[in-house]
Amino acid sequence: MKLAQESKKNRHSFLKGMLGLLLFVFIIFVGRFGQIMLLGEVNHQDLKSNAVALHERSSTLQAKRGTIYDIGGNPIAMDATSYSLLAILTDQWVDPDAKPNHVEDKEKTAEVLSKHIDMSKEDILKTLNTKNASQVEFGNAGKDLSYAEMRSIEQEKLQGITFEETPTRLYPNGVFASHLIGYASFKEAQNKLESRVAGDLGLEMSLDDQLKGKNGGQSFTTNHENFVTDKDDTSNQPKDGQDVYTTLDSRLQTYMESLMTEAYEKYEPESMTGMLVDPKTGKIAAATQRPTFNAQTKEGIEDMWQNLLVETPYEPGSTIKVLTVAAAIQEGVFDPNDYYQSGAVTVGNQTIRDYNKVGWGTISYLEGLAHSSNVLMVKLVGEIGYDKWEEYLYEFGLLQKPQSGLANEASGSMNYTYEPEKVSTSFGQGIYVTPWQLVQAFTAIANNGKVMKLQTVDRYEDESGNIKVTKPESKQSPISKETAQKTLKYLNESMKIDGSTTSMYQIEGHELAVKSGTAEIYDEDSGGYLEGGSNYLFSVAGFAPADDPQYILYITLRRPQKNTQVPAPTILSEIFNPLMTRALDYGKLDTHSGDEQVDIPDVQGTDINAAQQQLSQAGILQANVLGDGQKVIDQVPKANQTINSNVPVYLLTDGKVQMPDFTGLDLNSAQSLAQMLGIKLEFEGDGVVVAQSIKPGAALGKNTELVIQLQET
Repeated sequence: MKLAQESKKNRHSFLKGMLGLLLFVFIIFVGRFGQIMLLGEVNHQDLKSNAVALHERSSTLQAKRGTIYDIGGNPIAMDATSYSLLAILTDQWVDPDAKPNHVEDKEKTAEVLSKHIDMSKEDILKTLNTKNASQVEFGNAGKDLSYAEMRSIEQEKLQGITFEETPTRLYPNGVFASHLIGYASFKEAQNKLESRVAGDLGLEMSLDDQLKGKNGGQSFTTNHENFVTDKDDTSNQPKDGQDVYTTLDSRLQTYMESLMTEAYEKYEPESMTGMLVDPKTGKIAAATQRPTFNAQTKEGIEDMWQNLLVETPYEPGSTIKVLTVAAAIQEGVFDPNDYYQSGAVTVGNQTIRDYNKVGWGTISYLEGLAHSSNVLMVKLVGEIGYDKWEEYLYEFGLLQKPQSGLANEASGSMNYTYEPEKVSTSFGQGIYVTPWQLVQAFTAIANNGKVMKLQTVDRYEDESGNIKVTKPESKQSPISKETAQKTLKYLNESMKIDGSTTSMYQIEGHELAVKSGTAEIYDEDSGGYLEGGSNYLFSVAGFAPADDPQYILYITLRRPQKNTQVPAPTILSEIFNPLMTRALDYGKLDTHSGDEQVDIPDVQGTDINAAQQQLSQAGILQANVLGDGQKVIDQVPKANQTINSNVPVYLLTDGKVQMPDFTGLDLNSAQSLAQMLGIKLEFEGDGVVVAQSIKPGAALGKNTELVIQLQET
């Protein structure tokens, strides 16, 4: 009985204790809840701000990088989005009840992808079989894909294949003054606001401050399902970069690239350069080099990073004699009718000879110019005076940086201590210049004695959005107007003398003033000049028309290695003559508009040469041949239509046809071209074609399907 009472008493005590404890906990809870509700704080943490922060998001508003145009407003470099190919290899990221979203059939995936990217099926399969990887990329082959390329892969509906977007730069022309224009790429920064497309080379780098713009930012709030519930209207808006219009003429630049590529592949020289310049303004209408690279794909960039036009000095050879003769005329020591003994001359302890070693006997100064006589140049510099000749070299702008605005400009140099060194500079040996410097010096000959600073920017957009025109800049006048005109006259007359080194550069219907050059190449390993064969730097500088030059064309060719039986002047003329001819023909038209209306003749059934001639006579500037046949079987646009003179006409031949380049065409032209070739076309966007899913030059098969991307310019 006593034990039962004791047990009951203990239970009551326990229950009282538990009730007390519960009451204490309840009081603490109420107090804590009251603190949270009334003060919004716990442990000195602001719960409201933490809750807001949990659902606050921000995003970078990417600034649009300025577009780079040619002089006529055709886009050279513009903003775009690139796509990187990814493959998901794990099923851990998908709800078990959902449809699988990872690569299961790796064999099929590899086979299909190999048709779209530059990677073999075996290498793709190896990548897909990477151990312990949740997802994989495909190296350079899977990066920088255009919309059209991404879309063509997307249409394959491959399970587990996805894409990542990145802002990028689009270069619709591919190989197009690539080292001059340069390229830009996306740079990821720790501060997202500073992540942007930035210039890496050429004008993209030197004009980066104008082109880049400034990113903005935007804040917004989401709910628990991550839906946006509120946007901050006071966010920083991006400031777009400024557009730049270069001096390049796409019609001439494209033609120069075509001619240079043909010669580069046919003769395989170590390097080539080409510059076409308006000497009255200093505007560069076209410029390129070999080796070069495709600015869109970056193919070839590893072969040559240097801009040969401004970074790499060389001994120019006899083209510098243009300046020697001009200085001699200015000093009154060049009379075309005076005579001298050619062949050889001794200066100090060195004998300098003409290129044929024996000369041409006693000949006139004009004949000496025609034969590119070194002995004549030595005689002229001796009469000018070595100190005075050195002054002329500097006054023409040589041996100093030309202020092109491009990176890594070279100033050049010369050996000018001993008398043989001094006279050697008169025929381009022992003096090192860049093409940019030499062409800039040549402007004095073509511009009444005034050296014009070469320029790459015709006009640009300022910060207020107004277009500002770049004014031509005259640097100095080393010679008079009369001297410049006489120099051109003598160069023109020397072309017509029997045995002239420049006779092959004559163009029917036009009067030119031309000087060619063959420079020895110094070999640092042997400590002497290379000898024999094609171990020279060949060049040509031409002024047209001779009486009032509208263009200077300068081309260099270094050590051709293939088909060496073809004389170097012949190789150079294969570029010089057609390019100068087209430049002079284009000069008759309005460079800025291209709005001349022309009627298209019917050339079906004619051979290619006759067809191109008819189109040229009709005023059509671009005639593109499709196929390797000799007879035209169809054309686009069709005959008897009226078009602008700069609209391309396509001629389909009876030979094997490859995929053409659609870039730059509007939708109607692209559809007409595709219809003529039997290509099924799919497009995205508006404007002009900036990318295509099948690369130009690829084989055409039956029922070929092509995706093109269009973009407003």
